[in-house]
Amino acid sequence: MMKVFLIGFMGCGKSTMGRRLAKQLGYDFIDLDQEIEKRTDTAIGNYFSANGEMAFRDLERKTLQEFDYPANCIVATGGGAPCYFDNMDWMNANGTTVYIEMSPLALAGRLEKGKAKRPLLKDLNEAQMIAFIEGKLAEREGYYKRAKLIVEGINLSADALSALIIVKD
Repeated sequence: MMKVFLIGFMGCGKSTMGRRLAKQLGYDFIDLDQEIEKRTDTAIGNYFSANGEMAFRDLERKTLQEFDYPANCIVATGGGAPCYFDNMDWMNANGTTVYIEMSPLALAGRLEKGKAKRPLLKDLNEAQMIAFIEGKLAEREGYYKRAKLIVEGINLSADALSALIIVKD
């Protein structure tokens, strides 16, 4: 049995890499944000706006820790999930955590085209977005760095990540 939790900042490739990795390994793929949307029957942004951040983080924790995971799965978490409550400890105790690390500039480049769908970014210009990412990374890095495996997100392939996970486990 193997559960792999992908963590990192929005735009680092958790969902995209997670799908590829799951397909390659023959594992199930779970996107935590999609599971939250199924539970609430609403988009994350709408839930966040209507109920506030702490209500969202509580729901996120419950979804993460109470989900009925298949034996072998890849889980893409939300960017803030490792930073609240005991989520990082729980993920480390229940699977292999992988931090997909990227620079603020690389993240901003990836997030630019889809920022209209991200409430925290939609009104920011490039310089503001980089500053926002730098600030959030400074807050979150201590949690992210507690992952069992840290990988560089630029040019990361499912093959390379699969090999690292199998060696690590």
